[in-house]
Amino acid sequence: MKSIPGDSAAQPPAILDAPQRHANRAGDDIHPSDMLGALFLAIALGVTALGLWLSGRDAVLPWIAGQALLAVALLQWFILLHEAGHLSLFRTRGFNLAVGHLAGCLALIPFASWRRVHGLHHVWTGWQDKDPTTAALTPRKRGRLQLAAVDVAWRLGLPLFSIVYRLSNYWNIPRLFRLFPSPTQRRAIALNALALLGSYVGAAWLLGWEALLQFSGLAIAASLALQDPLILSQHTHIPQPVSGGRRVEPLCGEAQQRYTRSLRFPRWFAHWVLLNFNAHELHHRFVSVPGYRLCLLSQEQPNEVHWWTWLRAAKRLRGSVFLFGNRGQSGFDL
Repeated sequence: MKSIPGDSAAQPPAILDAPQRHANRAGDDIHPSDMLGALFLAIALGVTALGLWLSGRDAVLPWIAGQALLAVALLQWFILLHEAGHLSLFRTRGFNLAVGHLAGCLALIPFASWRRVHGLHHVWTGWQDKDPTTAALTPRKRGRLQLAAVDVAWRLGLPLFSIVYRLSNYWNIPRLFRLFPSPTQRRAIALNALALLGSYVGAAWLLGWEALLQFSGLAIAASLALQDPLILSQHTHIPQPVSGGRRVEPLCGEAQQRYTRSLRFPRWFAHWVLLNFNAHELHHRFVSVPGYRLCLLSQEQPNEVHWWTWLRAAKRLRGSVFLFGNRGQSGFDL
């Protein structure tokens, strides 16, 4: 699997070959479906609408319930962004692009930069310094203040990583321009970021900052806090080679599995809430299969662990040890 120059970095590499080559239940279709994509979109829209309606009530309990629902909805929008970026939420390309931009707006991530950066992630998973989403975790000397901030945030459940993850990977225009030198790519990234910033400023101007915080402030913070351990569970604290500037070859999806971790949730929650986003080993092996179809693949995930078992063990580590180290150094073997 090789990276392709030009605008191809906008799309993840196609690991999936002919569907019949993969072991799945006889007769099951593992291709994207417009109908199923619309169903999961409708669920996210419905939960969002209910959350906003409850958040507009004067009573405290309905407001809290509304913010909780909206936090889950924002998590789902992040996952829909992920699926649309792979062009696997819908069969129709245009539907994926349209919903991707909507999901990116609600997930606080520009869709144009997401598609390109996430595409490189799937090319370079396993090479820590080559993967743009893990390069910041490459071993190096770090200041005491940075280490202390990470330790405190991890201990208290503050969503530091989800915020830095967004700002450094998808909003950092100078870095994005270095990663994607094509004028076409740069123009798409810059325009999308400006459009999103304009929409956020416009919403604040129309509603007022006080109303905006009432309807979404706590929900955004809670959703980012939920996303922190979910995203970090996928590749963090797993020993990964470092290229150190050497010319190296990308790993195929099956080889990437050893550098990937999956979490086990109740099936109904994994499917209807997370779209099997937690089955990350399967996703890296069969990147073109929609998340809502991954449950049809009869494949083992050797690095899968129960979510609560993993979270309790991970939280016993200092945040700086968890983020910047690996299990070969800490003995944390989950």
